[in-house]
Amino acid sequence: MTAVPVLPTPRTQLPLWVPLVTQHDFNESSYTAVSADGVHVTFADGQRRLCAKSGLWNTILGYGNQRIAEAIAKELRTASYLPLFRTSHGKAVEASRALLSLPAQDFQRVVFSTSGGAANDAAMKLARQYFVVNGQPERKLIVGLSGSYHGLTYGSQALSGDELGQAVYGVDRRNIRHIRFDDDAAELTRLMHREGHRIAAVIMEPVLGSGAESVSGAFVEEVIKHRNQHGFLLVADEVATGFGRVSGWFVSDTWPQQPDIIVTSKGLTNGTSACAALLIAQRVTQLFDATESIFVHGETQAGTPATCAAILSTVAEMKRLDHHTLNKQVAEGLNKLIEDLQRIPGVGNATGRGCMRGLKLHSRNGMPLSSEGVLAVVRNIHQAGAMVQPGPGRIQLLPALTYTEENFEELQAAVEAGLVTATRDGVFE
Repeated sequence: MTAVPVLPTPRTQLPLWVPLVTQHDFNESSYTAVSADGVHVTFADGQRRLCAKSGLWNTILGYGNQRIAEAIAKELRTASYLPLFRTSHGKAVEASRALLSLPAQDFQRVVFSTSGGAANDAAMKLARQYFVVNGQPERKLIVGLSGSYHGLTYGSQALSGDELGQAVYGVDRRNIRHIRFDDDAAELTRLMHREGHRIAAVIMEPVLGSGAESVSGAFVEEVIKHRNQHGFLLVADEVATGFGRVSGWFVSDTWPQQPDIIVTSKGLTNGTSACAALLIAQRVTQLFDATESIFVHGETQAGTPATCAAILSTVAEMKRLDHHTLNKQVAEGLNKLIEDLQRIPGVGNATGRGCMRGLKLHSRNGMPLSSEGVLAVVRNIHQAGAMVQPGPGRIQLLPALTYTEENFEELQAAVEAGLVTATRDGVFE
């Protein structure tokens, strides 16, 4: 009989199972938020910390925007809940029209979801069904990028190219392929030569959510060239990059040809609702309409009236505040901050674009800092008064578009203090 290990007793009996950390050493007072306003979050330990990760990329206009809050509250009084299973409602139609008006290219229809992960699942299902309906049922392969992040549902976790314990959870990756995006498209070309006829979709982030690594325009052009040759669907996962995070409404607006599907979430409701959306091009909708095919996907809380009110008010607020100008200002502030921080020993090259940046850290021997080391740095910055996101061998900086010069000064002081403490504690040894 296998012995049952003796586990440490939790220091506190917190009823919440906090995701992505061990529970026995969770610092409840320092990591339990009690309120948030603007770009600051107040915690149970009394500290008011500067948020440099926009919640989780999503509070693109900061916490507590009153116009968005009022629009949601009004809709909750008007129609507290209406579903989208075999039915529709006015706010969903209105929000769909608003979303379809944003991309530079022409998209035809919107499917609502509740998260980036679930939306990526829906995109994979839609791509596979598209080819079944089109008489090509053998096309089931989905291609993602090495190091990518698409979510933690079973489908999106399989698609993610980052190591996320897929083997532990028995995630089925038999119909998933991953390719590098930094090798002049060599792996892409080999895969297409070998299995291009079996590929249903290539799904890629313009800037990877894990590490903020930018995908080059040349690589995008190669994918589009193969799309034109082999006929697979091209899906732009703009869960993180869309809604002003990198540039414009969507990064894929600048691609030489439009994707067949855009997946968006994060900033879509300024973090106020569990929401995502698929923007679907005519190539897909036309086939489903012509064959009267039913897409079997739906989520109970997807596209509720309150969620759609949040989308509409977020779009209106971004236009009112001129998110294009805000993006440029914050990107310039990030560039200056990164240049200043790179003078500190242990801080290396930067990754990413716009308001989605990574800052590499390395040990004294020049090797990338370990995940444990990065988490230690992030904890020290947290204690110094700011919140940044850990990434592979780096910290990630994802400020709201409402950041001011004073916010950047506050962020620089906290990051520098956290790095000093981490150095003193031997994290960079």
